[in-house]
Amino acid sequence: MAIFGPNEYFNVEMGEGKLPDHIRGIVCDVKNCAYHDGDSFCTARRIEVGPSFANSSGQTACATFKPKNL
Repeated sequence: MAIFGPNEYFNVEMGEGKLPDHIRGIVCDVKNCAYHDGDSFCTARRIEVGPSFANSSGQTACATFKPKNL
């Protein structure tokens, strides 16, 4: 898995001690995920997609998903 620096990975300017708002280039429609920003962005610090044996996009899933506390 590639690890990107803050300027490549996030679509916000980061000040000292400021966490990024969302991951650039990641579109998420899962509104009941704790990392969904209410629009279409993911606010997780990183995402994991699997499983490793997948052969198509239909066989993959976001392992970072965490249910939103309602």
